[in-house]
Amino acid sequence: MTPSRDVSRLIEIMAALRTPVTGCPWDLIQNFETIAPYTIEEAYEVADAITRGDLDDLREELGDLLLQVVYHARMAEEQNAFAFGDVVEAITRKMIRRHPHVFADKDGNIQPAGVKSAWERIKAEEKAERAARRPPEDTAHKSLLASVKAGLPALTRAMELQRKASTVGFDWNDPRAVLAKIREEADEIEAALDRNDKQEIAEETGDLMFALVNLARHVDADPETALRATNAKFERRFAYIEKALAAKGRSLEGASLEEMDALWNEAKTAKDAVVPAKAGTHTA
Repeated sequence: MTPSRDVSRLIEIMAALRTPVTGCPWDLIQNFETIAPYTIEEAYEVADAITRGDLDDLREELGDLLLQVVYHARMAEEQNAFAFGDVVEAITRKMIRRHPHVFADKDGNIQPAGVKSAWERIKAEEKAERAARRPPEDTAHKSLLASVKAGLPALTRAMELQRKASTVGFDWNDPRAVLAKIREEADEIEAALDRNDKQEIAEETGDLMFALVNLARHVDADPETALRATNAKFERRFAYIEKALAAKGRSLEGASLEEMDALWNEAKTAKDAVVPAKAGTHTA
């Protein structure tokens, strides 16, 4: 089987991978639940390539993300639920419906000022149609938080749950109150550590993370973006430690924690820490 620019070849490849007996043993045992984490991971890889401005990598990562769509569609087709073509038809129908100002007849176009209101109205209609297709639910109680999708990444979902609750006044009015809650959760983790209760420690750690997301929301900081920036900062500072040790002919394994801590503090003194040159070399 040869590569192709036609998406039908990718669909054929996935079908071959999922064919009993002759297919790939790993692919054959997967299901929607086991593949879902990879789908989320690939979406993050796309975002990372965009952040780095690496368009070659973006091309590869978009292909990986497309594979996830093909994978889920193939598994659905095996259950006679829907196929890849149905996915394409559904999204094209949705985009045409949501953009009447682009795809409508000449007399049906609307002005730019009306685009947003039309978009919101159409989305509401689609939501009502999806709800009508679902099996009847127990309407005795409909939670305010029910509209927050369960499949969102944990940080994002925590933010959305908090935002939704805040619409009815269930919220702090001052970021400092959230900071006090963070200190309270940290104290509870310490108490759980004293009791050496691993389940309680994990639970209290989750509570602390939830409170941190709440603080980010109150100071208008996106927690995912903030954590990505901190990850990058950690990588830069750790790289400083590695390079500084290497310049001395040392390795991480041979360094003490005290030495690494001292180099970490050096890296913190400037945004762009200069790594010491290796002994015996000259720099300009």
